Amino acid sequence: MKLLLDTHIFLWFISGDQKLPIHLQNSIRDLNNDVYLSCVSVWEATVKYQLGKLPLPESPEIYLPKQRQQHLISSLNLDEESVAQLLNLPLLHRDPFDRMLICQALQHKLTIVTVDSAIRSYSVSVLY
Repeated sequence: MKLLLDTHIFLWFISGDQKLPIHLQNSIRDLNNDVYLSCVSVWEATVKYQLGKLPLPESPEIYLPKQRQQHLISSLNLDEESVAQLLNLPLLHRDPFDRMLICQALQHKLTIVTVDSAIRSYSVSVLY
């Protein structure tokens, strides 16, 4: 399976947060799955860090890529074709970061790993 981690899922995973269900942890660790973190999630986490809403042990430009690599998670860049998917998305969810993750999942045929019920309102593959 090709998995795209929602931002909170990545942060819970790297911090060992108990809010992350075991079955999702196992899916992320499963070497048969290709696991991705979008640069959109790095952007979102960096913004939250700057606003003082996300404490991290190191600056995000060091910590996030280091954790992604340590956990064998691939980086997913934002491409023009994914952005174009916005035109096909109904306005069911207002979070621009989540909307772009949905677009990337649609464009690249990825399954989003999330516990966000609003994302499940879209016609995108979701693992929750």
